[in-house]
Amino acid sequence: MFLVLILYTRPIDEVDAVRPEHRAFLQEQYRAGLLVCSGPRVDRTGGVLLARSGDRRAVEAMCAADPYALAGVAVHDVIEFDCLSHADGFAPFLGPSRSSDRRRCHPERP
Repeated sequence: MFLVLILYTRPIDEVDAVRPEHRAFLQEQYRAGLLVCSGPRVDRTGGVLLARSGDRRAVEAMCAADPYALAGVAVHDVIEFDCLSHADGFAPFLGPSRSSDRRRCHPERP
């Protein structure tokens, strides 16, 4: 899985001008099955994406094609992690794991 941190590099009015295209782009990524969730940072300094993929290049290509990147109003920091623990019900959202040992942080419930 990948956590993508987006950091705005231009004034918010320039970011806002590109936001509709950015959000339409994200919807395409959801339909393609790449994104799990996304949203803006509360302090309006950027955003966060959670992507499921076993292929870093695919996530980096998605980031490079993001209208924010193309307009030069944001940069993307791609962080790969292996989701070993998760809440009940989250498993369907997981992408390929590098580990065969997926478990939750709490005991199995009856």
